Amino acid sequence: MEKRILITGGAGFIGSHVVRRFVKSYPGYKIVNLDKLTYAGNLLNLVDIEDEPNYEFVKGDIVDAGFIADLFSVYQFDAVIHLAAESHVDRSIANPMEFVMTNVIGTVNLLNAAKEYWKGDYDKKRFYHVSTDEVYGALGETGMFTEATSYDPHSPYSASKASSDHFVRAYHDTYGLDVVISNCSNNYGSHHFPEKLIPLAINNIKNNKAVPVYGKGENVRDWLWVEDHARAIDVIFHQAKTGETYNIGGHNEWKNIDLIKLLCKIMDQKLGREAGASEQLITYVTDRAGHDLRYAIDSSKLQHNLGWVPGLQFEEGLAKTVDWYLENEQWLNDVTSSNYQSYYETQYAER
Repeated sequence: MEKRILITGGAGFIGSHVVRRFVKSYPGYKIVNLDKLTYAGNLLNLVDIEDEPNYEFVKGDIVDAGFIADLFSVYQFDAVIHLAAESHVDRSIANPMEFVMTNVIGTVNLLNAAKEYWKGDYDKKRFYHVSTDEVYGALGETGMFTEATSYDPHSPYSASKASSDHFVRAYHDTYGLDVVISNCSNNYGSHHFPEKLIPLAINNIKNNKAVPVYGKGENVRDWLWVEDHARAIDVIFHQAKTGETYNIGGHNEWKNIDLIKLLCKIMDQKLGREAGASEQLITYVTDRAGHDLRYAIDSSKLQHNLGWVPGLQFEEGLAKTVDWYLENEQWLNDVTSSNYQSYYETQYAER
């Protein structure tokens, strides 16, 4: 194999798209997908590539330092693409220590394993850390996050990701580890666990359940098609200079309420409902604690330096996303009922 790459969190939403892209695009790479298979890690996301000769799944926890060290010894990785993370803000408010353990300690365990296994010989080695735009805090009505924006996290989730970013940069500055970091805006697309805004709304609208909207729905987010994110990760992994950070965004800002109303319109069309019917399901709920008003990403560095641009317009991407969820009702039912968690036992028990 040309490269042996560890992808952490590869059974999750974004991770599964990254794993699929690398397995299909680079048959000369050995891709090892490490995932703990918590509630958001779903091997049903990868059934189409699970038998590919250059793909292997390993179940494990990045918080277990000894396990991670053994994994490096067995597979002799040349690179890490690190996506494994707890990522839901509401869950971080309820249980911040879980986010500290996975997002901070887990990241440092991976950095230590890479440093020890590569032993200073970092030629053709790479540690790629995938982060979030939430580390930058919040914006007013104008301006955009750039790679030079100071960190100002406001939730336990964003604070844990900010900490992990700092550790990755510290290992580059202190030990010379070849690292790159990307900070991305909100993703949408297929295989998204239905606790997040878009899949939650699709599922609730389909089932004529209330669609909760925080506050007045005025919070603004920049949305990016998940496959465009996976393509950006591919480009950054292969082309970025060591120590660089790249922001990945869609230049596609939407107020939450406007996004939900567009989604209701699309769902009415897809389900054959009377125009405006799904909007009646919108329910305003008490705003989240520390809810950042607006995020907006300036991805011009990535576009100018490495030639990446978003490939899909939002309205088209949102319609494709709705189509996928309506066409994959069994996947959604399995996820919402936790039946998907039995897949690992039945599929991998004999391997």
